[in-house]
Amino acid sequence: MISRLRVLVPSSISSYVPKIGHGFVSSRYVSSLPEPCESSDESGLEDEIEWNNLGFHLMKTDYMYMMKCEKDDEFKQGQLNRYGNIELSPSAAVLNYGQNAIRMQFGAERMCMPSPSISQFVDAVKQTALANRRWIPPPGKGSLYIRPLLIGTGPVLGLAPAPDYTFLVYASPVGNYFKGGSAPLNLYVEDEFHRAMHGGAGGVKSITNYAPVLKAINKAKDRGFSDVLYLDSATKRNIEEVSSCNVFIVKNNVLSTPESNGNILQGVTRKSIIEIASDMGYKVEERCIPIEELIDADEVFCTGTAVGVAPVGSISYKGKRTEYKMSNQLACLKLYSRLVGIQNGIIEDKREWVIQID
Repeated sequence: MISRLRVLVPSSISSYVPKIGHGFVSSRYVSSLPEPCESSDESGLEDEIEWNNLGFHLMKTDYMYMMKCEKDDEFKQGQLNRYGNIELSPSAAVLNYGQNAIRMQFGAERMCMPSPSISQFVDAVKQTALANRRWIPPPGKGSLYIRPLLIGTGPVLGLAPAPDYTFLVYASPVGNYFKGGSAPLNLYVEDEFHRAMHGGAGGVKSITNYAPVLKAINKAKDRGFSDVLYLDSATKRNIEEVSSCNVFIVKNNVLSTPESNGNILQGVTRKSIIEIASDMGYKVEERCIPIEELIDADEVFCTGTAVGVAPVGSISYKGKRTEYKMSNQLACLKLYSRLVGIQNGIIEDKREWVIQID
């Protein structure tokens, strides 16, 4: 038995906060762990949860971590609370002006918000994972999804930063993100609606990047597509990212992904795959990718913390459908296998991506 819990992070602790948005914890790494707070009833989960049909839906767990601070102050010691609703003023900044960021230091700076220190962030994630360890799915059945939030909870009327802020972390057991499970994705290229624009907040993981895509997602899913691939708003010619994940194309031995120009999110899994691909001998390019290159690509795949690494089976654009051959030799499957091997401790973690919680 392994008496430690491991959380995958994108790189060294010094770069942990600005890059990580969500996290996964696997049941492989948990056995006997001390109670972080008053113990919960550990019985009955096997009868209550259908682990084989977990899906990607919110499931209330036992605890969440919460910490508060005022404007121009620093976050102090937080605490674990029983999972439940939080009280907000109708004039809370997050409700009125969307002052909400998740990738803490980078996002908080862009959104004019204070952020927890690196040690505070990591400690909160650890406490939340330990406090909810009974909700970790059995091996191979799913993961414990950990979501940190930073929100402007203080009241405002005029357009201004909030006077008070709340940092919280909660968790939920999840299965595959997409309804089709591990089946290849069928993407629709959207040329009417846009998720970001130059000079905006497209590179910040905030609600400003998600609410604008809901209409396009609903339209695409009603037509049987898995998700939407967006183009740049200026020229409507270059691909940027999918609603909830980054995108890569493969041609021969070259992996290409849209460059970080302020319009796309620099995802944790994206960064991990770029580094792993270089280790495995692939040439990696971060650049502008015209939509036409999708037609000639050998394969296309998406990456994200919730998505993992998902192959794309087809892309539809202006009434034309491009299909990609599926096989067990896809580059994305090899890359994902290496990533999962590092997560599971089977492959050496040379970059110290994994944090062990004693």
